[in-house]
Amino acid sequence: MRSQDYDRIYLSPPHLGRHELNYLHKAIEDNWVAPAGPNLDGFERDICEFTGAAHCVALTSGTAAIHLGLRLLGVGPGDTVLCPSFTFVATANPISYLGATPVFIDSEATTWNLCPQRLREAIEASLRQGRRPKALIIVHLYGMPCQLREILAIAAEFDIPILEDAAEALGARYDGQPLGTFGAVGVFSFNGNKILTTSGGGALVTNNADWDKKARFWATQAKDDAPHYQHSELGYNYRLSNLLAGIGRGQMGLLDDRVKKRREIFSWYQKHLADLPGLSFGPAEPTGGRANRWLTCVLLDPTQTTVTPELLRQHLEARNIESRPLWKPLHLQPLFAGVPMFGGEVCADLFTHGLCLPSGSALTEADLQRIAETIRDAFACHHHA
Repeated sequence: MRSQDYDRIYLSPPHLGRHELNYLHKAIEDNWVAPAGPNLDGFERDICEFTGAAHCVALTSGTAAIHLGLRLLGVGPGDTVLCPSFTFVATANPISYLGATPVFIDSEATTWNLCPQRLREAIEASLRQGRRPKALIIVHLYGMPCQLREILAIAAEFDIPILEDAAEALGARYDGQPLGTFGAVGVFSFNGNKILTTSGGGALVTNNADWDKKARFWATQAKDDAPHYQHSELGYNYRLSNLLAGIGRGQMGLLDDRVKKRREIFSWYQKHLADLPGLSFGPAEPTGGRANRWLTCVLLDPTQTTVTPELLRQHLEARNIESRPLWKPLHLQPLFAGVPMFGGEVCADLFTHGLCLPSGSALTEADLQRIAETIRDAFACHHHA
């Protein structure tokens, strides 16, 4: 059969419920379509309620939230910011927006997130050069909590503030506490492929009331309190629209269910594909960590199978099933050529051997069966021990 004979199965498509339309209709009826209005306030309250954060600012993207968050932490020209290499480029781009330089750090093999040992090396190397890193960005990749206990202890020891990039990790927890609330600033994304979506959108959370005010001010073009347009500081057009916030309100009520479903999908794959030679699942939860399993990822061991991630990706694509390589580490990107890197073997190895499988929360049993059969078929055709 040709690929077009099958319905497309996407990697992580939006999954809307029934209530989003109610909020949208209300906004349109009341003419609240600007980046202000009851949905926006309500969405921010919903996020605070779910995470336990004191303040939330809803923004146009997770990237905008990282940009404002780093600015709140005082990052500016000439500063260095510690950042994992194994993440999407949006984690690091705002460092460059502010004229600062990233210092990349390798992953550890369990959670695939920032390696505490390499983090310590990077900090000590910076201090030896007489430079104190201005901030540390931590990421919970694929909705997997990083080794927070160790990382928080190191950051505290050297007094380096943390921006917590939980763009992929809404609904995941560590020691029962929602991710996004461990750093001085936390960031979420509501992009179309995330566990919840507002089509495009993001949020910044903090317990600091002054920072909440400042972030709102910067996000609305930094307009001074005057009857005319008066500006004393650089601002941005970063505020989420009331319409999109309405979609977010409808989605927030579904979060626990979405996390449950994504975790079930991960378990389903594990159960039905565990016997394939050289195929393993990752990342693994750290002690105290509970992932949202935003994406299910597999690794292929070349010592046990000749099936490579690219071969498997093409095999799935031939049956109209989308899969995707793991993030290409940032220290290997042309954009960041020459940027300092501590370690690198672990994340480079993950990129070489990993693949993300379709993980959308609307996947049916029949969809999962079709994906699993296609993967089995790839192994039947190409696997040679």
